[in-house]
Amino acid sequence: MTNRTKLAIGALAILLIFFFINQQGQKKYTTKKSDLFTGNTEDVYRFTITKGDEFLELIRMDTTWKIVDNDSLIVKQRSFDNFFDRVLTTRRESVVSQNPEKWSKFSVDDSTGTILSIYDYAGESMGRFVFGSSRSDYSRNYVRINDDPNVYQTSSNIIYQLQTRPTYWGEKPKPPVVEADTTSTEE
Repeated sequence: MTNRTKLAIGALAILLIFFFINQQGQKKYTTKKSDLFTGNTEDVYRFTITKGDEFLELIRMDTTWKIVDNDSLIVKQRSFDNFFDRVLTTRRESVVSQNPEKWSKFSVDDSTGTILSIYDYAGESMGRFVFGSSRSDYSRNYVRINDDPNVYQTSSNIIYQLQTRPTYWGEKPKPPVVEADTTSTEE
């Protein structure tokens, strides 16, 4: 092997070493995604949504859901499907703040945030999440989880699905259809 070939192989080896060192250093800048809700969705029996003075509680009775303190509405299955398919599968991404004094800036303090509390059959908490809207990125939200002081960015915007209006979760029953009498008394 000539000196020129040895020098080229050595330079290539040094470049490869620098490349791998750089790759390891860049890993700390990548967003680590993890599930927001880590429990089993089959175990969810009750959840509450609080926004300011507004409060809504939903509870599972056998296989159907009920809106607590509202007997006149029939649940919209689509709203519950969206809750389980979108809200509970949302992922948390990067930390945007580690300072509890900035919670109000991200609307994740208890007075300005939308609070979602999830409970199992025994009434044990499965998670408490405080969501806030992002003012700069409308496709995501901010979230604070349980007692963790960190504020995270979510992978999607789900806050609009956390409504405290009972009519979002249920609808008035449709009146029964009266069929016209088709029998004739004429002869």
